[in-house]
Amino acid sequence: MMSMRGALWLAAAGLALAVAGTAIADAGKRPPAGREEMRLSFAPLVKRAAPAVVNIYARRVVRSAPVSPFFNDPFFRRFFGEDFSFGRPRERVQNSLGSGVVVRPDGLVVTNHHVIKDASEITVVFADRREFDAKLVGSDERTDLAVLRIDPGGQSLPHLELRDSDDLKVGDLVLAIGNPFGVGQTVTSGIVSALARTAAGISDFGFFIQTDAAINPGNSGGALVSVEGRLVGINTAIYSKGGGSVGIGFAIPSNMVAMVVDSVDRTGRVVRPWIGARAQDVTAAIAASLGQSRPVGAIVREVYPGGPTDRAGLRVGDVILAVNGRKTLDRAGLLFRLATLRLDSNAELTVLRQGRERSLRFRVIAPPEIPPRNVTELEGRHPFSGAAMADLSPALAEELGVEGVERGVVVMRMRRGSIARRLGFRRSDVVLRINGSEPRSVAGLKRLLSSTVDRWRVSLLRDGQTVSFVFGA
Repeated sequence: MMSMRGALWLAAAGLALAVAGTAIADAGKRPPAGREEMRLSFAPLVKRAAPAVVNIYARRVVRSAPVSPFFNDPFFRRFFGEDFSFGRPRERVQNSLGSGVVVRPDGLVVTNHHVIKDASEITVVFADRREFDAKLVGSDERTDLAVLRIDPGGQSLPHLELRDSDDLKVGDLVLAIGNPFGVGQTVTSGIVSALARTAAGISDFGFFIQTDAAINPGNSGGALVSVEGRLVGINTAIYSKGGGSVGIGFAIPSNMVAMVVDSVDRTGRVVRPWIGARAQDVTAAIAASLGQSRPVGAIVREVYPGGPTDRAGLRVGDVILAVNGRKTLDRAGLLFRLATLRLDSNAELTVLRQGRERSLRFRVIAPPEIPPRNVTELEGRHPFSGAAMADLSPALAEELGVEGVERGVVVMRMRRGSIARRLGFRRSDVVLRINGSEPRSVAGLKRLLSSTVDRWRVSLLRDGQTVSFVFGA
């Protein structure tokens, strides 16, 4: 017999669910309406979706140089150099475990970049214990996504179709499927706790689905599934102080997954759309100056001459409010919306200019490599001796993950033991000024470095920040 407390709880739950059901009926969704419906199970959904979620076993060889007991002696380093390694490098095999999702019946699998990073062997294992060797088709660190291919021998594999993640609402029910801690395939349920979350350090496109469905180590690359049995996200990270789930997990939206899969499948790499413009967040002060009631959108601060949005009429000072009708509340939202556009398609920006909204249509293109990179290794008595420099272009800036500039000169690599390496230059450093002068090309940089000076003042753009150095007397 049910206790009085249990009866009261069911009555209250039924009332709350009935109210909620009325509120969202227009969306075609409702929670369970009574005791009978509360006995319903996710089992049919799991039976349909779980076979498409796989385990990913990645094996990588890690090489480490043995350390000499004399290596920390300054006298020893003076004669043998900072990059000297004592003896033969040691090798050890490192194994990692994650999850993945089959998104096409012919054997295309999506997982996280960090699951298979630097792997020499990748094995995909299904819940029914079938194993396949996997080939890495393409991987993208900036989105933390990777695409694998397996050969099913003509069989049609179980797979999950992608759902438009823009249709998700906070409160929607979702399932997380993966292999946490290597215990085996596990299903957890929860709701969409938030949308468009920015989680620093996960990827360059902070626009995540947050869920309270339990996600733990080993779930990375697994599926976040809607109640219709479609893929809405790839589980990728958790917020945790102790290493376990505390109900705050993050998934990469399926719209980003779709862009990466399409690009990698066609070209073997991720080619992101380029609009030829840069924007920043609208602050409260900027919003007030523009007559906005609140700070919304991204204000354009640079338009690349001859780029697609330049030809469409975009101007510095325009505030971008939406992409293809989807609102962009800030710069992060704008970057996500642009990153999910398909190449060679037409797109529309909604902008605010002089208090009026306007629509600008443009063609979505890949970033051009203009000028050619012209990689040149420099020699001589200057700080960049031994560094290979290149002319920066939109394509090269995208390849290197450089933000804030698409023209100039960039460091590609440094020769081991070179002056440039010892001075601490890094790949992707963009040279802004040499002794107060701006080098606009590798040829211009060589002219500046040909001067005979006692002191070199160098300004660089590094990780979005301007840093300055002084070398010499």
